[in-house]
Amino acid sequence: MHNVKTIYRKELLSYFTSPMAYIFLVIFSLFNGYFFTNTFFLMGQSDMRALFNVVPLIYLFFIPAVTMSLIAREKNSGTIEVISTLPIEDWQFVVGKYLAALTLIVIGLAFSLVHFFTLVMTGTNIDYGAALCGYLGLIVVGAFYAAIGTFASGVTENQVVAFIIGVALVLVFFLMNMLLMFTPSWLSGIVQYLSVDYHLSNLSKGVIDSRNIIYFGSMIWFFLTLTVRLLEMRKWR
Repeated sequence: MHNVKTIYRKELLSYFTSPMAYIFLVIFSLFNGYFFTNTFFLMGQSDMRALFNVVPLIYLFFIPAVTMSLIAREKNSGTIEVISTLPIEDWQFVVGKYLAALTLIVIGLAFSLVHFFTLVMTGTNIDYGAALCGYLGLIVVGAFYAAIGTFASGVTENQVVAFIIGVALVLVFFLMNMLLMFTPSWLSGIVQYLSVDYHLSNLSKGVIDSRNIIYFGSMIWFFLTLTVRLLEMRKWR
């Protein structure tokens, strides 16, 4: 675990020693604030539902942007070959990078708590359980998309290509629920289960079902494992 912590700290520090983290946090907060204030002041809707609905949409492009450089940058600069000579396992390298990206995403979500406290200060009757589940849902979806983005970054050494691949894969899982009407009945159950929106909607309603947690956990494991296998393949070339 020491290697994971070292890679995690190095990657997280690299975010904050470059404009990347600040650009992400500022723009992410501006988008969240815009949609929250629109529903709060213009529509008179004083709850967190609008925020919980819009954040997954913002994720579609922001998370691939955050993760696109994780491994692609190392490949492009050639430092990944140096890392391969160190006593670091591939899974430690991948997990350390992944956790750094996930931390940045969670920090971005933490900034949105100002909207939650705004509702509290205005005396709005808040369902704290639903709000907690909503944030839990956003964290696990962010973790899932970050795993996809990490995999996309491992596919290529070009960060732009990694971004495009990440967005495409994330969109596939995001749009699956909308494709149900075009899916044969015998396949609809599988497509629905693979849909992110299907599992997120349950969490947003305040329902914590083990099936939803298993789904997100298994998908995160799947994409991180694929990333590790990609890195292992370079040793056989």
